[in-house]
Amino acid sequence: MIIVTTETIPGKEIKELKGFVRGNSVQSKHIGKDIVAVLRTIVGGEVSEYTDMMTESRQKAIGRMVEHAKEKGANAIIGVRLETSAIMANASEILAYGTAVYVE
Repeated sequence: MIIVTTETIPGKEIKELKGFVRGNSVQSKHIGKDIVAVLRTIVGGEVSEYTDMMTESRQKAIGRMVEHAKEKGANAIIGVRLETSAIMANASEILAYGTAVYVE
């Protein structure tokens, strides 16, 4: 599956639009990670526990978007975007979306 943020793929011709595709993942904070994160804010530096959590969530959202595109018979996704939003006090959503296409 080719995944790009652009509207075209160099060297490829879009033969068919398959439509909008998306995937999402909602992650909640873990109390143990919260305690470590609070300690890190005191001394400064990256909160790697949250970085890892959001990286995993992004990978899940992109994977679900790819599955959605495969279901539509696509072999590429163009115009891909990622968004993050707070669902509630202790949970965030990652949304991946784009346009599924068939290219040659």
